Amino acid sequence: MQLKIKTLKFIQKTNLSVFLLFTIFSTINAQEVITVDSTGVAKSSTVEKNLAKNDSVNKFKKFKAEGVSAVVGDFVILEFDIDKSYLEFEQNGVDISTIDRCQMVGKLMEDKLYVHHAIQDSIIISDAEIEPEVDQLLAYMVEQVGSEEKVVQYYRKSNILELRTDLFNARKEIRLTERMQEKVVSNVTVTPEEVRTFFFSIPVDERPIFSAELEVAQIVVEPQVTEKAKQDVINRLKAIRTDIVDNGASFATKAVLYSKDGTRARGGLIEGVRRDSPMAKEFKDVAFSLLEGEVSEPFETEFGFHILKVDKIRGQQVDVRHIILFPEVSKSIVEESRRKIDTIRQSIIDGKIPFAEAAKLYSDDKETRNNGGQIVNPQTFDTRFDLTKMDPTFSAQVYNIKEGEVTKVYTDTDRTGKSIFKIFTVTARYDEHVADFVKDYEKIHELALKEKQLRAIEEWQEEKIKETYIKVNSDYQNCDFTNNWVKNEN
Repeated sequence: MQLKIKTLKFIQKTNLSVFLLFTIFSTINAQEVITVDSTGVAKSSTVEKNLAKNDSVNKFKKFKAEGVSAVVGDFVILEFDIDKSYLEFEQNGVDISTIDRCQMVGKLMEDKLYVHHAIQDSIIISDAEIEPEVDQLLAYMVEQVGSEEKVVQYYRKSNILELRTDLFNARKEIRLTERMQEKVVSNVTVTPEEVRTFFFSIPVDERPIFSAELEVAQIVVEPQVTEKAKQDVINRLKAIRTDIVDNGASFATKAVLYSKDGTRARGGLIEGVRRDSPMAKEFKDVAFSLLEGEVSEPFETEFGFHILKVDKIRGQQVDVRHIILFPEVSKSIVEESRRKIDTIRQSIIDGKIPFAEAAKLYSDDKETRNNGGQIVNPQTFDTRFDLTKMDPTFSAQVYNIKEGEVTKVYTDTDRTGKSIFKIFTVTARYDEHVADFVKDYEKIHELALKEKQLRAIEEWQEEKIKETYIKVNSDYQNCDFTNNWVKNEN
C-alpha cells in the first residue's frame, strides 16, 4: 500500500466509512509528549508552543522526550501514534507487512504539515460543521458495537465525553487537511493544449486502459400504500402513545417491542439531535417543538410514521426516543404492481413503446423518470458505470445484456422492506479499450488536471517544509522519505 499522501485526499469524497472509524484516532494523541524526569518516571505533558505568532520557522524550546518520532510545526508524533496507525490499518484489513515504519512516520508527518499550515493560514472549521459528523460517527459505532459503554471500552476511553472530544479533534484535523489541499490547488487548471501534451507524452504502450462501461436506464414500479393502511399505522401509534402518556408505560420498552428501525435495540434513543443534523426536516421540527418528557402525536416523514419523546434538552441539542412504523401493503396490491411492470416490459419488447417513453409515463422513480429512466452514477455524477466498480447486485442485472435489450423483472426492497419491481435496459455499452484522445477526452482531461494538481501539492510541500520547524528522531534519519524531512534539520 502506498502511503504517499500527496495524492489529493479531498478529490475522493467519502461517505462516513468504516475505515474512518479505525483511522480517525491516528491524529488524536499527537499533541502529547512523554517526558522523563530526573527519577526516570515518564510523564505526559502538552508541548509548549513557543513559536512566534507569524513565524513558523522558529524552533521549539528544547525538550527531552522519550518516544517522540518527529515534530512538525506545532505537532508531535509519538512512537505510540505509529503503533496505533499500524493497528488501525490492520483492523481495516490492510496488509501491514508491506508498510515499513519509515513510510508510516512519513505519512503522519505529511498529515501534520497540512494541519499546521491550515492553522497558520487561519483556515476556520466551525464546530457546527464537525459536530453533526461526530454525532453520526458515534451513532454508527453504537449501532455496530451495541452500546455506548462497549464503544467507550473498545477505544479505551474513560467516558463517552472523552471519546466525543477525541472524535471531534480528529475530524477537525481531517477537515483542516482537506481545506488546506483545496486551497493549494484551487487555482490549478489545464488548457486543451496541456491536455494534449500530457496525453501524447505517454508512450503508446503505456497509455491507460479504460474499463468497460455501461449506461443504464430503469423503470420502477412501487406498490402504492393506501390511505387506509396509513390510517391504520397512525391509529396504532396513537394507541401506543396513549399507553405511554395515560398509563405510564415505558417509551423505551415500547420502542424495543414495536419500532422498525435500528434504534429499537437502544429503546429508540437518538442522542445529540441538532437543527442542522442530517435528518428529515419534519423529524427535527417535532424534536425541537416539544418540552422535555413530552411525547408527540404521530407524524409522517419520508421514512415512515413516528411518535417521538424528548428525553433531554442540552442547549442546542436534544436527546430523543422515537418509534417508527411502516404502513402494510396488501398482497393483492403487490401482485397488481407485478402485473403492471410485466405488461410494461412486454409492450417494450413488442415494440409498442420505447423504453424511455415508458419510463416517463409509468416509472415511480422521481429521479430518473423525466430523463427516460437514465440512471446517474452517484460516484461520478455522469451516466457511465464502470463494470469493475458497479454494485454487484446491480451489475448482475445488466452485465450480460446487449444494448437495447430489456432485463427480466427484478424484485428489490426499500428501507421499509416493501417490494419494488424494476426493469433495466443498457442504453450504451463501451468496451474496455486503450485510451483514445478524442473518445476519452474528458477522462484524459481529468488525469491531466490531477497530475498538475499533484505537482502543485509537491511544490507546496517542498516550500513549506523549508519554512517549518521539523525535527526527526535519529531512529528515522536514514529513512528514504518521499519528502525532504531530514535535510531540513539544522
